[in-house]
Amino acid sequence: MLREITIRELAAKKVRGEKIVMITAYDCLTARQADAAGVDCILVGDSLANTALGHDDTLPVTMAEMLHHTAAVSRGTRHALVIADMPFLSYQGSQDEAVTNAGRFLKEAGANAVKLEGGAAWAALSTRLVASGIPVVGHIGLTPQAVNQQSGYRVQGKVPADILQLRLDAHALEEAGCCLLVLECVPAEVAVRLSQELTVPTISIGAGAGCDGQVLVVADLLGLHDRHTPKFVKRYADLGAAATAAIRQYADEVRAGAYPGPDHQFSLPAEVRAQLDDVWKS
Repeated sequence: MLREITIRELAAKKVRGEKIVMITAYDCLTARQADAAGVDCILVGDSLANTALGHDDTLPVTMAEMLHHTAAVSRGTRHALVIADMPFLSYQGSQDEAVTNAGRFLKEAGANAVKLEGGAAWAALSTRLVASGIPVVGHIGLTPQAVNQQSGYRVQGKVPADILQLRLDAHALEEAGCCLLVLECVPAEVAVRLSQELTVPTISIGAGAGCDGQVLVVADLLGLHDRHTPKFVKRYADLGAAATAAIRQYADEVRAGAYPGPDHQFSLPAEVRAQLDDVWKS
């Protein structure tokens, strides 16, 4: 489905120096809210596993689940560019399997692009996907699908060798045809230099203000949970507490018989109500 915000428009924003706004969403309702708020991109992240499905990390989420939620987000989006995360082991096998899986996000779920985690090792696959007509968003730095390999959720690129590897990865993915590059938990000084060097827009998640855009997980910025949030997250609301309070009030009123009241139920017309006893006996 063609959107008002296109890949070409995102590239133009970088040239004009306009910041790109990206947010995650996993359902139609949230997608509609984000779209109405005017975000540029909606990422159906594999963070779905943690935020909506109750897993401890992103690894368990499946292709079927990602397709299901991406389709819901696409149905709720009219203007923003929809990007789908390819889940763990959906692209790490053969290139043929990766092309098939990536294509399903566009063909079946209505996404406009897919996102892969990893650096230069995935440049050849990215080139193959782009050649197949599938826009690719790269993702380097902290890559949650490699949480076991990276020994947890740590800032990446703090020593010279790792900085040079990030630079190599970034340029390899740009040359492979990636249209955006997500930098996660990268020191701000490194991220700003990469952003200045690259021609493709960079999107920060914990990589500072010097990137071309920002992305946050919707549950984090809306305060929908009470778990630990990373340093880079700013909470713009405390909807989790508000929702709990509203549900508690509802429960209290139901138990007290205060809800539903006369304004929350349907009644018979007066002439039918007068006949109800006779109708009931018949």
